[in-house]
Amino acid sequence: MALFLNMLFIFLARVCDVTLSTVRILTIMRGKAALAALIGFFEVSVYVLALSRVIGDLDRPILLITYASGFAAGNYIGSLVEERLALGYATAQIISLEAADPIAADLREQGFGVTILEGYGRKGVHKILLVLLKRRDIPCLLEAVRACDVNAFISVMDTRKILGGHFTKIKAK
Repeated sequence: MALFLNMLFIFLARVCDVTLSTVRILTIMRGKAALAALIGFFEVSVYVLALSRVIGDLDRPILLITYASGFAAGNYIGSLVEERLALGYATAQIISLEAADPIAADLREQGFGVTILEGYGRKGVHKILLVLLKRRDIPCLLEAVRACDVNAFISVMDTRKILGGHFTKIKAK
């Protein structure tokens, strides 16, 4: 029973510290150094506790396997947490050969800011819609664009920092 509890602790501790590591890296990338430092404190504390349990009992390879399994699971759970948190901003580029104006109008109606540029592609001149948005609003944007043009080309990129501009609250559907 003691071995099982030790394995459970190691596994859960690794899941926790790797998840915290993922969130810490994201907060650094979003320019939130103080929050990243606080998260890092807890991350490394949990990491050392888990590692000490493995190092203190190296004659049991199952503990090393448990440790590695917790690391793997922590990466997976960390990515899920990151998706749910959706910290920061993104930039979407939308190219629609047939419905650029209706897409822009619909996105503006929903509260997105849209800048339209002229581009030149294989099929001639077309409009490129640029939208800066909060990452958590990406699904709403994608749904709105697809409702107007299922063939629209959409590229979404992380945006590290935005200075100036105007953000309105996105209307819920």
